[in-house]
Amino acid sequence: MTGRVALVTGASKGIGLAAAQRLGQDGFRVALLSRDKDALEEAAASVPGATLVVPADVTDLDQLNAAFRTVEDAWGPVEVLVVNAGNGSASTITETSDGEWQRMLDLNLTAPFRCIRRALPAMLEQRWGRVVVVASVASKVGERQIAAYTASKHGVLGLVRSAASEVARSGVTVNAVCPGYVDTPMTDDSVAAIAERTGTTLAEARQVLERKQPIGRLVAVAEVADVISLCVANAAVNGQGLNVDGGAVQS
Repeated sequence: MTGRVALVTGASKGIGLAAAQRLGQDGFRVALLSRDKDALEEAAASVPGATLVVPADVTDLDQLNAAFRTVEDAWGPVEVLVVNAGNGSASTITETSDGEWQRMLDLNLTAPFRCIRRALPAMLEQRWGRVVVVASVASKVGERQIAAYTASKHGVLGLVRSAASEVARSGVTVNAVCPGYVDTPMTDDSVAAIAERTGTTLAEARQVLERKQPIGRLVAVAEVADVISLCVANAAVNGQGLNVDGGAVQS
């Protein structure tokens, strides 16, 4: 694996940063992509080995294609793609606007599709590649007040499974990692929203999410990164949605 080229989207913080750090430890050259250049540069400084900062908005097709070209010009084709950029929203179905619905699909489903479509030709030509999409346990179960998010995550797991079937004999694998509630800035936003909606303290709202998982705590970003590393290392793991949720969704 040493010296192979990895690209991680949403890499400036949270799971994306932890994945970049783990891939760097595993010997990969790591390109970090997100919208915030300053945050990316700070994140890249914490990643072992060679890094490349690639500012781009994954929902903008021109910017996404330019980001891939930047990596290719510097290091060659992307060999490991970790699609982590994403976000959530919370509202009842009747309160979900067309704009919110489309925003979830654009970021959590269409952008991963475009990333995979852009990366696969070079992987197939080399007959080696790894794609890991950071999905969610919401890819597998429905929960109240997150219909748009859940629909986008169900869709991306279907995309992963179809892509994995297409490339199964090529030396390329495509998998999803499906975390539960992880200790990330995105979860902090969820905690704040719960506290505001219910009139509880932030600590009480955080406990609500912790109790949803049998282990009684939030998942650590490093625990998710470990499973991403497994998907990269093990060629027999393909087409899977691997839960990292403390046992909340058993499959």
